[in-house]
Amino acid sequence: MNQLITFLTRASLLSLLLGGLATPAARAQTDLLGQLEQDTKKDAPTQVVDATFKATRLINGHTVQTPGEGTMVFLISHRFGAINSGAYNFFGLDAASLRLGFEYAVSNRLEIGIGRSNIDKTYDGFLKYKAIQQTTGAHPVPVSVTLFTSAAIVTQKYSDDIDRTLGRRTAYTYQALIARKFNSDLSLQLMPTLIHRNLVLNEGEKNDVYALGGGGRYKLTKRFSLNAEYYALLTSYTAQNYQNAVALGVDIETGGHIFQLHVTNSPGMIEKQFITETTGKVFNGDLFFGFNISRNFTVKQRARKI
Repeated sequence: MNQLITFLTRASLLSLLLGGLATPAARAQTDLLGQLEQDTKKDAPTQVVDATFKATRLINGHTVQTPGEGTMVFLISHRFGAINSGAYNFFGLDAASLRLGFEYAVSNRLEIGIGRSNIDKTYDGFLKYKAIQQTTGAHPVPVSVTLFTSAAIVTQKYSDDIDRTLGRRTAYTYQALIARKFNSDLSLQLMPTLIHRNLVLNEGEKNDVYALGGGGRYKLTKRFSLNAEYYALLTSYTAQNYQNAVALGVDIETGGHIFQLHVTNSPGMIEKQFITETTGKVFNGDLFFGFNISRNFTVKQRARKI
């Protein structure tokens, strides 16, 4: 018995000794792995996250995307009439709203554009500047931010006595487009918006309209994605008398063309129209089928990096 006790005692001491020696070694190994992981993160190169969206438009509104430097975009935007207008109007296909636009990328960050729509015979021009780009690496930037501003001028002739000089026919839009590409399939965007109209016709209506937009894109296949967009009106008069713009659609990429097919409750195709002037009620069936077709042209070759 005494020999057994002596043996167990020695075994316990040896186990404690080995455990004491093994613990610092294990801790050292863990610290070494942690240090290597930190060094790897520090050495990770910074990479720009590109192709957050496929086109410069989400559906009605703009995305953070700008074309590459020297690229011109020809954009055709088309909205048919209301689907609930009945068979006599071929469920809206007899009517049409159209906007033709040209956009040009002065640089990889700066884009300019002009357009004309037949709604109120409106001309518009805009500037987009990608102020912040989402990146990965040792010091990642979580989102891309593009600043957008536009002016729209109504040239429709009226027979009333209201002062409609050129300045009073103009409206301005200011937006911050904030987007994040979470993975290769999912991108989301937030669009705080201010629209200023120089002329308002209704008592109690404000010249300034605030809205908050949200939207996203989910890629289903390499060339096919599902898009959604919603603008909530924040200014009381406008929110009470007009509808929030809603749109759902798909993107189809075919080489140099991008086809965007969608359904929306607004026939308007610029911010002044679809954010502040939408009257279609979704649950009443006031929906408009439409599409955007964009074609890119390389106007100026980009300089190669040596």
